[in-house]
Amino acid sequence: MLQGRHLIEPGDFSLEEMDRLFALAERIEEEPGYLRESCRGKLLALLFFEPSTRTRLSFEAAMLRLGGSCLGFADPGSSSSAKGESLADTVRMAASYADAIVMRNPKEGAALVASRYASVPVINAGDGGHHHPTQTLTDLLTIRRLRRSIGNFTIGYCGDLRFGRTVHSLAKALARYPKVRMVFISPPELRTPEYITAGILKKERIEYLETGRLETVIGELDALYMTRVQRERFFNEEDYIRLKDSYILDAPKLKAARDSLIILHPLPRVSEIAPEVDADPRAAYFKQARYGMFIRMALLVSILGAVKLAGD
Repeated sequence: MLQGRHLIEPGDFSLEEMDRLFALAERIEEEPGYLRESCRGKLLALLFFEPSTRTRLSFEAAMLRLGGSCLGFADPGSSSSAKGESLADTVRMAASYADAIVMRNPKEGAALVASRYASVPVINAGDGGHHHPTQTLTDLLTIRRLRRSIGNFTIGYCGDLRFGRTVHSLAKALARYPKVRMVFISPPELRTPEYITAGILKKERIEYLETGRLETVIGELDALYMTRVQRERFFNEEDYIRLKDSYILDAPKLKAARDSLIILHPLPRVSEIAPEVDADPRAAYFKQARYGMFIRMALLVSILGAVKLAGD
């Protein structure tokens, strides 16, 4: 049962609970009027201490489509945190007004801290380079919709794998599914942290490869998860400029890829996917963004207790 639960990292829900969420999201997609007024009278607090477009707007769209309402801020400068208010006090305040809190914060572990002070469910919308569980649910739903199942495939992650919380969350989640092989493509400075490779993949005996060249492995992949090099995570502007165009996916590179390849990206895109790729039938990143709204609708109605999942 998900009612009243926090979602801080992908492992907070069992595979069975996630499967039920995916099934609910698929029904919401297929039946546009389903659950349309199920959150009437409910309030969702959106506390974004860091910029966001898709995550914030998809949560807002999800709540509005369910008949609920939203309040909050998209700029910490317009909140009392600019005056020095602690995260604990901000969360206590928001919990006194809303039925659930969605929070993005640049500090790793901030969502976990918030969950300890909130009297309502807290959903992590990204905490620094740590986790982004609702993006992971989005990614898994996209894979499920386009491949009809999750598991028994090879996925490549390309770009900023050191700071990319979407990569960390997805790799951790996919480690729970059968026969998933992972390929990590990055420059040495942006390699996947050892807590993912050694701490999870080696421990679970999951096959993985680390390489610096996309061209040599693209033909092996069933899914390619592109990421941008994140300027906001760098302390040194020179390092960012040197690394920002390390990998650019374009039409010539895709000639070596499988016809069945799924191209994913959590967005925003900068220069790592050429605009010409948008017309390729293998490009799925805008579908992925839309699936994000459906899975967040399923998550909200479940956490708020507006509907019970099968098996609850």
